[in-house]
Amino acid sequence: MDKYILDTNLFFNMEEGIGLGERTEQVTKNITAAAKKLKDQGKGEFYMPPKIVEEYLSFFEDKGQPFIKGFLSQITIKSPDIRRIQINGDVFYRLIEDIRERSYRGLRVGEEEIVEAARLVIGKGELNKKDFQIAIGKAVKSFRERYRQATRVGFLDSLADLDLIILAKETDGFLVSADEGVIKWSRVFGAKEMSAQVFGAKMKEHLY
Repeated sequence: MDKYILDTNLFFNMEEGIGLGERTEQVTKNITAAAKKLKDQGKGEFYMPPKIVEEYLSFFEDKGQPFIKGFLSQITIKSPDIRRIQINGDVFYRLIEDIRERSYRGLRVGEEEIVEAARLVIGKGELNKKDFQIAIGKAVKSFRERYRQATRVGFLDSLADLDLIILAKETDGFLVSADEGVIKWSRVFGAKEMSAQVFGAKMKEHLY
C-alpha cells in the first residue's frame, strides 16, 4: 500500500501543474475522490500532520464546508513520533551550516539596504512622516523581499515543514509537496518524495 504525506501547497499553488483543477475546491474534491477509491481498494493511505491541517484550514473562512469535511474524512491526521525517529548526525551539521550561511546573507542584505535607504533620503532635508515613508518605502519593500530570499527560500522555515518530513520517514511514505525547501531537506533526511505533477497524474487514474 502506498502512503502519501500531503503538503498544504498542493491545494493552493496551481502553478505547479498538479492538474486536478483550477481552484482549491476542485483540487480538494478530486484528491478526496481518488483517496476514497484507493483506500477502499487497500492501495493507498493519505496523511497530514495536525499543523499542516491547521495551515490548510486557515485559508477558509467557513471551515465547515462539505468538501472540506469530506476531504478530512479521507485523511489520517497524525503527528510524527519525534521521540522514536532516528536522524543521522550529518543532517544536523548540514542544517546548522545552512542556518549560519543564511544568517550571514541576511546580514549582508540588511547592510546593503541601509546604504540604499540613506541614498534615497540624503539631501532631502527635513521630511515629514508621510514624505519620509514614501521616500523610504522602496528600500523597505526591497529589503523584505531580498531578506526573505536570503533566509527562507529553500529552507525549513516552520515546524509544520519538519513534521511533514519526519512523518514521511516514520511511515515510509511519499512526501508530496511543491515547496522547494521541504523537498530539498526531505532528501537530506532521506525521506521518499513524489512531485506534485506525478502525484496529480496518479490521482487522475483513479477519478473515473
